[in-house]
Amino acid sequence: MIDVTVVFLEHGLPSTSIAPMEIFQYAGVLWNMLHGQPGQPYFRVRTASVDGGAVGGDVPVAIQPMCAIADVERADLIVIPTAGMDLDALREQNAALIPWLQRWRERGAAIAGVCTGVSLLAEAGLLDGKPATTHWAVVGRCRERYPAVRWQPELFITESDNVFCSGGLYSSVDLSQYLVEKYCGHRVAVETAKAFLLERPRTSQAGYAVEPPSWAHGDEQIRRAQEWLFANFREDVRFASLAAQVGMSPRNFNRRFRAAVGDTPLDYLHRLRVGHARLLLESEFQSIHEVCHAVGYEDLTFFRRLFKRFAGVPPQAYRQRFGAGPAA
Repeated sequence: MIDVTVVFLEHGLPSTSIAPMEIFQYAGVLWNMLHGQPGQPYFRVRTASVDGGAVGGDVPVAIQPMCAIADVERADLIVIPTAGMDLDALREQNAALIPWLQRWRERGAAIAGVCTGVSLLAEAGLLDGKPATTHWAVVGRCRERYPAVRWQPELFITESDNVFCSGGLYSSVDLSQYLVEKYCGHRVAVETAKAFLLERPRTSQAGYAVEPPSWAHGDEQIRRAQEWLFANFREDVRFASLAAQVGMSPRNFNRRFRAAVGDTPLDYLHRLRVGHARLLLESEFQSIHEVCHAVGYEDLTFFRRLFKRFAGVPPQAYRQRFGAGPAA
């Protein structure tokens, strides 16, 4: 059982707490019940507020949690909802959450933030050096206050080192489904979506983003190169030009890149492309050939070989196991 604590915030948007709570509570249960089978719960869900009291907001409802955050004794995953667009008020009203989140992160808990609630993760320092997303309307203010965070508002969901962020208000549903799949696997996630009559997590606009491997290092020039590759991996990449762009010779660039990241620049590019290809194979109804071109390759045979090298199985086998459905 995975212990999840869903936090209720004063002046929060109740749906961003209630929807995750319901999705986790019924993952592995509702689908089985609908088919006359015993439920197999995967999550043990707890709800908490800062002081344990009921919380209200701008909508005419108050919700009562099970306990105060200080009473939470076990948490594998913590979900922080959204609470309006006034980030200053959000920080002030929930100041006690910051050290609490820091302590649980130190203990190894995964932390997920929804919409403007992501700013509380940033305030706790959990996003420094990591990619993150939030509501497009507040990202400018977040960039000013948290410059160490790699804000990517074009992305719908980000994941880095068990810290998760999602964009708009109703992204709480998408993020919850994403987490069900991460913890419970594709089959349970699909069954849960079908049981709730939900669309599978949205990938339009930006899709999912998983942090490129080995981002956490101190070489700022190499990090700039990684950022450029992350944004332009579909293009015809010229590493000599990229080296010049970050102020290095090609030889020095290759040496420092491998020392910082653990991969050669070329292998790193292949990992980025294969990672995006995996998302397309899971979520899109494109042929293998179309996926090959979409991530920057021309030679289908070469793409199949690379995909198997980095993903462990050929693209077709990967789609059959994880994909939403076959493509022509």
